[in-house]
Amino acid sequence: MSPAALPLLRIPVGIVVERRKADSPWADFVWRAVAVLPDEPVTKPWTVLREEDGKTLFYASSATVDLYSSETARYRDNLASGSPSIWIVLSPAEGAWPYSVAAATADPAEGEASTEAGANLVEAVPMPAVLRETIESFIAEHHVEREFFKRKRQQADPEVLARRQNEGGHE
Repeated sequence: MSPAALPLLRIPVGIVVERRKADSPWADFVWRAVAVLPDEPVTKPWTVLREEDGKTLFYASSATVDLYSSETARYRDNLASGSPSIWIVLSPAEGAWPYSVAAATADPAEGEASTEAGANLVEAVPMPAVLRETIESFIAEHHVEREFFKRKRQQADPEVLARRQNEGGHE
């Protein structure tokens, strides 16, 4: 891994997951990430935090929100959105618990990309104020405005395209 690909800052967080009774003949429970704790609690993974009204909140485990200098524009967009979020990715697991915490990110594009793996559960949860302040400081220190360059395309030559078609080329 190149030094540029290493995170400049790693923020430890705790992940809270909710399990509620499903109103479905195909599943017993619905699982979703509901919160980020602004530090790693000294609690065992999958500790019950609260049970009420058919819902159980668990401290699922810890994760790190990694910050990269190349992604500061995305973090800035997240903070400017009006509802800054942390995207939590839960992946199917084998064992006592059906999911494990796969990732936590402040990068909206990374969070969205995690939805492509069909079995993952991805939730955007509110960003705690202390994380927002840390990310704001990171942006202030590391953000560099990059000028947008639009690529120029070469014009297609209709003569060459016509010859290729007549010579049995691809259509």
